[in-house]
Amino acid sequence: MFSYELIEDNEKAVIYFKGDLDIEVTEIIEEQVIPLLKFYKNVDIDMSEVLFVDSTGIGLLINLVDTLRNTENDIKVTISNIHPQVQEVFEIIQLKEILGEEVLR
Repeated sequence: MFSYELIEDNEKAVIYFKGDLDIEVTEIIEEQVIPLLKFYKNVDIDMSEVLFVDSTGIGLLINLVDTLRNTENDIKVTISNIHPQVQEVFEIIQLKEILGEEVLR
């Protein structure tokens, strides 16, 4: 079961993803998370509680980052606290090269 928690601090938001990032999360990300984050200058996606990401989840992350960066606010997005299992998948698909080194921490 996927859930998220948003902590805001002025113009910065930290969103904590909890659970698997897969096809079942698509609607939540597209309809709830993206509109929620469009008004911040800085967004950190904390993935410390995400233990599994499939190809759909990777696509969702790429879409989330691209959508936020391409808003009027030109939002700075980072993805942090990536679990080692998920980090390994990100390295295999070279996600750092796709999103930019400044995004993945």
